[in-house]
Amino acid sequence: MKYGNISTGSEEASLAAKEILKFGGNAFDAAVSAIFVSMTSEFALTGAFGGGTLLGVEKNSSPFVYDFFVDSPFKTNKNSEFVNVNVDFGETSQGFNIGKGSIATPGNLMGLIEIQKKYGLLNINDVLQQAIYIANNGVTISGYQEYILSLIKPILEFDNYTKTLFFKNNKLITSGDTFKNPAFGSFLSLLLKEGYNYFYKGEGLNNILKFLDDKSNLTRDDFIKYKIYKREPQSINFNNHMIYTNSSPSHGGPLIVFLLKLLEKSNLEINNDNLINAMNITSQARQNICVNPNSDDEINKIFEKNNFKHFLINFEKNNTTLSKPINGFGSTTHVSIVDKKGNAVSITTTNGEGCGYIIPEYGIMMNNMLGEEDLNPFGFHKWVTKRRLPTMLSPIIITKNNKLKFIFGSGGSNRIRSANIQVILNLLIHKLNLKDAISNPRLHLEGDTLFHEPGIKFSSNNMKIKKFNDKSLFFGGVNAVSKELAIADERRGGYGISY
Repeated sequence: MKYGNISTGSEEASLAAKEILKFGGNAFDAAVSAIFVSMTSEFALTGAFGGGTLLGVEKNSSPFVYDFFVDSPFKTNKNSEFVNVNVDFGETSQGFNIGKGSIATPGNLMGLIEIQKKYGLLNINDVLQQAIYIANNGVTISGYQEYILSLIKPILEFDNYTKTLFFKNNKLITSGDTFKNPAFGSFLSLLLKEGYNYFYKGEGLNNILKFLDDKSNLTRDDFIKYKIYKREPQSINFNNHMIYTNSSPSHGGPLIVFLLKLLEKSNLEINNDNLINAMNITSQARQNICVNPNSDDEINKIFEKNNFKHFLINFEKNNTTLSKPINGFGSTTHVSIVDKKGNAVSITTTNGEGCGYIIPEYGIMMNNMLGEEDLNPFGFHKWVTKRRLPTMLSPIIITKNNKLKFIFGSGGSNRIRSANIQVILNLLIHKLNLKDAISNPRLHLEGDTLFHEPGIKFSSNNMKIKKFNDKSLFFGGVNAVSKELAIADERRGGYGISY
């Protein structure tokens, strides 16, 4: 490795990160560059007004979490616009809510710029140049991006301006077409000139609020008082490796650690049947323990001695009472980078499915996080005001003897933790190489339904079964690096570079 290893969701993002490393930047510079490029090359998966989480490590230091996920608004507007749409995967379909009333307070813009400022080496102008170029000149739509765009077609045709970007001759753009977003290029140039506070406190915020009008829940205070947080990661010593991930108020990281602890503390064989049961027990634990909407860290009660013992006993007895289903397609993308100096970044960002509206002068579709069932476990429009929503984002870093081994993460909403857990088990228990650990077929339990790719063996018990005909982005998109390799998930058309 001359400069570093890179794995992202698109070729354009990986090549941008490569140039940053070549230019003298570090993993943090490269990751921020890649994410901003992804806002064009993977428009349907991430955006400047979404949210995210970074798990990072500087050379010879301990990993840390940088939380810039979305917040619930200060107020609930009962007259806000909240519209249900359906996403059809073919083998299954899920309903989501969009409209201006689905927008949570965004964090991506502030978080990414602050990460680069605190941990990067380059000037932000250099870091964002490729993103500006890509937005202005466009990307060629890949087959994978065509499929993702087709899934969210009802969202892309929700508003007339959005349609002008994604439809030609009244047909959705397809593989081989060029997608340009010059308004986003102008937005990035304005960002470099004015700084992100222009959009959180200044004239840019006035433009956003004017666009949202009275159909949103967001107010000036939501933007002005938004904060980013540096946190200690959730961790577990599992099979002689340290696994680090996101921590509360996130639910994804703690639930991954909880499931691994179930497997570790039981005497059961780690196979698909026991993994499925562990997934079910983990979902039960979340639903049974997280009952207080006023708590930011209630999820951690699953680790309390008596609670954990209760769930462990149920797991070992093969409790087959299935948990309630929670829908979550999740338009999310992940970037993993390690540089030659040993800095590593695992960062997941999301825009939900998008609210359906693009701000014309900025070329940005805002998120629909208030319309995602998985992020609103107490029900829609019942959030506790001004709280970080309980994301499933769970970037992963694995070390052994304090040395970096694997850096990865996945998109996929509620299926993020299923994807990450299976890659962990493939690496540390089944001893697969990194490529096979990601490529191997996956499963996901959602309520009483088991979704799975071809080649999975299990006992059906009393579950409904949904078999996919091929590998699918439904099961996440794990992008991973080690010091030797860069592997991108074929399910989402990711792109890895060892450089």
